[in-house]
Amino acid sequence: MANKSKMENVVNLEQLSPFYKDKKIFVTGHTGFKGSWLIACLYLLGAKIKGYALPPEYEDGLFALVQPLNIVQSVFEDIRHKQQLQKEIEEFKPDYIFHLAAQPLVRRSYQIPAETFEVNVIGTANLLEAVTKLNHKCTVIVITTDKVYENKETNVLYKEDDVLGGYDPYSASKACTELVVNSFRNSFFNQKNFSVHQKAIASVRAGNVIGGGDWSEDRIIPDIVRSLKKDKAIEVRSPGSVRPWQHVLEPISGYLLLGGLLAENSSLSKAYNFGPMPEDHLKVKQVVETAITTWGSGKWNDCSSPDRVHEAGLLQLSIEKAQRELNWQPKLNARKAIEWTIEWYKQPVEKIMDYTFQQIRNYFEQ
Repeated sequence: MANKSKMENVVNLEQLSPFYKDKKIFVTGHTGFKGSWLIACLYLLGAKIKGYALPPEYEDGLFALVQPLNIVQSVFEDIRHKQQLQKEIEEFKPDYIFHLAAQPLVRRSYQIPAETFEVNVIGTANLLEAVTKLNHKCTVIVITTDKVYENKETNVLYKEDDVLGGYDPYSASKACTELVVNSFRNSFFNQKNFSVHQKAIASVRAGNVIGGGDWSEDRIIPDIVRSLKKDKAIEVRSPGSVRPWQHVLEPISGYLLLGGLLAENSSLSKAYNFGPMPEDHLKVKQVVETAITTWGSGKWNDCSSPDRVHEAGLLQLSIEKAQRELNWQPKLNARKAIEWTIEWYKQPVEKIMDYTFQQIRNYFEQ
């Protein structure tokens, strides 16, 4: 376990800053929803950021709205382009790498299954092979998902050492990604030889992440907001499904905490879950109803169908390991996370950047 005195109340900007201020941080997938929130946090921490990702998919997404950020360089490239990726990493010489680039959608993975595996699995292998070429100390955090587990949909909180699986192509590809990480960790970044290679690598598995700036298809919050803005009834596919809901700043605080501690203590090179408390595993209809209340108006319809593609009806995550080993705790309950998210979408465009940074400051001051 990492030194306790190092971890007391560490997840605030003042105490995270020494880990990241003036450090070089390479972020893949920085144009996406979660990646944009991460680089906004790193900006406030005084980091030197280089992003590598496809161009942003949505013009009204967070990446476009929170510019300019303190990014040394923003490279619009595909994670599957191995030589280009390796070149960008070697030239930048990062102190930390946060790997978020992915095909992140379950329903889309049914449409492009092979591409989903290629991006998520081979893309990760490309990144980690590039890390083997570095001749300086580097700390790597690979972001996967809570869906990596063999989900039997029983009333069980999945722990990091539970069996990996994945019913749909997305979930299976992320389980494969975990195997890739573990293989590289054993073969190239073995902790027995840390003094030689100076690489520490951890994987992180977050729950269902919500927050402002997400416009992805087939995600509940974007679906809710699009309908509310048009004064249309919200079409809800699976109102009874239970998920571990959390605001995007919750796992990001965990990633940043783990990254900083891992740079000091390579024995933390393993997998960690970041999710809400057990009581915040809510049904989809509870999320929808809280969002409508926060918005001030709206209604929803149950459009579930027996012919829809498979999506798990129950998924719960244990965060005991992160609590015990990292002293990490979620700060917002699920209802507060929903309220923060909907309030973000209610802001006028000209206020979004300031509001985003204010939400980050408010979160870390909790």
